[in-house]
Amino acid sequence: MQFNNHLALCKGCGLCIAICPKKCLQYHQQNKGVYGQNAIDIDLNKCIQCRQCESICPDAAITISLKDQ
Repeated sequence: MQFNNHLALCKGCGLCIAICPKKCLQYHQQNKGVYGQNAIDIDLNKCIQCRQCESICPDAAITISLKDQ
């Protein structure tokens, strides 16, 4: 799985953090989104690939690709 957070689109709203059932998303301490808010970081070891973060993002800032696709 490849997780992409498109920083030019991420507003740091936190909807993806709130919906993640495994709590594997958090604010990144260095990467900034489009308005200077902290962008999202993921712990891939905890991710179950449910793609809820990708679905809820209102700005399409998250894309998830499965390796064999």
